[in-house]
Amino acid sequence: MELDVSLAEGEFRALAYPSLVGRPEPGDIVLLNTTALAMGLGTGGYAMVVAVPDRLPEDPSGPGHLVKARYTPLQATVLGADEQDSPHHEVLRDADSIDGMPVVVADLHSALPAILCGLYSSRPGLRVAYVMLDGGALPAWFSMSCAQLRSHDWLCGVVTVGQSFGGDVEAVTLHTGLLAARHVLNADVAVVTQGPGNLGTGTRWGFSGVSAGEAVNAASVLSGRPVAALRVSEGDKRERHVGVSHHSLTAYGRVALAPAQVVVPDLPGPFGAKVREQAEALAVRHELVHVPVDGLYEALRESPVRLSTMGRGLDEDLAYFLTSAAAGRHTASLPASSDPGA
Repeated sequence: MELDVSLAEGEFRALAYPSLVGRPEPGDIVLLNTTALAMGLGTGGYAMVVAVPDRLPEDPSGPGHLVKARYTPLQATVLGADEQDSPHHEVLRDADSIDGMPVVVADLHSALPAILCGLYSSRPGLRVAYVMLDGGALPAWFSMSCAQLRSHDWLCGVVTVGQSFGGDVEAVTLHTGLLAARHVLNADVAVVTQGPGNLGTGTRWGFSGVSAGEAVNAASVLSGRPVAALRVSEGDKRERHVGVSHHSLTAYGRVALAPAQVVVPDLPGPFGAKVREQAEALAVRHELVHVPVDGLYEALRESPVRLSTMGRGLDEDLAYFLTSAAAGRHTASLPASSDPGA
């Protein structure tokens, strides 16, 4: 929940997760972590409520014994789909395949709604699960996009894996998260990204999005169909992210050891030619699939959630959103896991 807090320096917006810290009420004294405010972060630039000292939440009483955000003051105990006390344990205990389910992998959380725009504009009615990695936000509750996509029936559920938590389904690893998406949520397609707020350092390997390459490997080893969505930008001021981001070139070109279908959008003009040339570096290991983008702008404009990446909206970085939507469009052409003979 969002709230306004008064500090000596003025009024600030804050964020509280009631199940972790209690529910603040007007007039309450709250203990805050102001790190994000001090750093001026874009994503996550809130003061975070650590506790409502006069009204603490009840101690967790179960069920579940998976501890996430482990050994931090706000560690959360959840019921994992893959743990012994779960009603899904029998289904997942020996599960070893996601039955050819297409798995769309992207670097940034902001790609999720754009991928869905491309997917549903070509093939409405599919059941899509979102599998959230722990490279960004840990609580899925932080994502307003997820909540709105669920309310519009664009997601059949959110699976939080690793140290992330707060999804409809919890899982220990990405592998069991994908298995849960298929066998617990009965998804036809899964989309895998980090949660909001990825971390990068401007170095070749120091960014949390290397997990995109690891997600390709996980989808492949579980007999899925990995589809790699490129991170492409024409609006980013940082040269390393203009055209095909170095994040995609490293994650898919070096980290992903299994082959994927890499979707290359047929963007117009010299910029489009640059993207296609850069993507050729990935053809050594992967299959490049060139996808037209005609009609995708209109589909993106119909998104049920606001489209934004790094503070840039649809028209400020159209290439980014068209590329993500193209990955969704291509995925719609693949056999879904519920199709006969898939």
